Amino acid sequence: MAQTTVSIRMDDQLKKQMEWLCGEFGMSFSTAVTVFAKATVRESRIPFEISAIPNATTLAAFEEAEAILHDKSVRRYSDVEDALKELKA
Repeated sequence: MAQTTVSIRMDDQLKKQMEWLCGEFGMSFSTAVTVFAKATVRESRIPFEISAIPNATTLAAFEEAEAILHDKSVRRYSDVEDALKELKA
C-alpha cells in the first residue's frame, strides 16, 4: 500500500507530551495518528466522546446572560433598527 506524508500544526508542548505518551504505549506519534484514522474510518465517527465543558469564564458569561434575560429593567427592542435609533439619539 502506498504511503503519504501528512503535515499538521499543533502546540509544541502538546506535541512533546503526545510523543512521550505514545512512547509509553510503545508506538510512535505517527502510528497513533494512523490508529486514530483507521478507527475513525472503520466506525464512521470520531472514536471517542467530544464534549464542551465550559470553563469558569464561560460559565460566568452564561450566568450573566441568563440574569439579563430575566431582568425586567433591561430595555428590549423589537428589531435592530429600533435599537440603533436609540443609540443614535
